[in-house]
Order: sequence, then structure tokens, then C-alpha cells
Amino acid sequence: MDQDSSLFDQAIARYQAGAAPEDLIDDFLTITAQSPRQSAGWTCLAWLQLLLDQPRLALQSARTAVRLNPQDPQARINLSLALLETGGKGVREHVELVQKVMVMAPDLAEELRGSMADGLQRRPGWGALQKLHGWLQG
Repeated sequence: MDQDSSLFDQAIARYQAGAAPEDLIDDFLTITAQSPRQSAGWTCLAWLQLLLDQPRLALQSARTAVRLNPQDPQARINLSLALLETGGKGVREHVELVQKVMVMAPDLAEELRGSMADGLQRRPGWGALQKLHGWLQG
């Protein structure tokens, strides 16, 4: 296993163990600097930036993640959230793509629901995520 993926795996494990976003953000800044073409690193960085109420930074990170991997529904969710929080346009196309993925891949849909629940737990009252969650449930 190369060093980049082990740092990524360690950071993900720490997040899943409940580490605070502010304790992980530097790891993901390092990961994206070392592996700028790895979409998963950008997706995670955008999520942490959203949790830390940094929507403009998250918008840049999420756009990079979607550009690198347009099929990743979590990257699309992050981009939708960043667009909602910055007043950007184009949310509907991302939401519709995620809805299609959720219908076609129930396992992935469950993972995405878990991610959204995690986000609401870590950032209570997150209006953009509550709105997006409602659209994806409907």
C-alpha cells in the first residue's frame, strides 16, 4: 500500500471513529496536495469543509471531485450542498443524477443515507442538508 492511500485510510478510519472535522481537515489537505487526481480525497475534503461551514472552499473541492469522477454520487451531494449554501445554480441536475443512482443501486443509496444522517448528527440544524435530504427521500 502506498503512503497516500494509507494516510487516506487512516484519516477515514479516524472520521468513522468520531474524530472532529477540524482534526481531520489538514490530513485531507495533505492528501489532495499529494494526490490531486484522486477524487475520493477531494470528496472527503469537501464534506469536511461543509461540516466546518466553509461553503466557498467546499464548492472548489466538490467541483474538483465531480470533474475527476462525475459518477460519484457523494461528490454530487457535496457539490449540491455547496451550491445551495453559496447561492449557486445547477443544483437540480446533480440531485436528479443522485436520485437515479439511488434507485439503481440500493446498497449505495443506503450508504448515502448514512452519510446524510452522519452530517445531520455532526452539524445539527444544517438547513441545506435537510433540504437535500428531503428532495432525495421524495
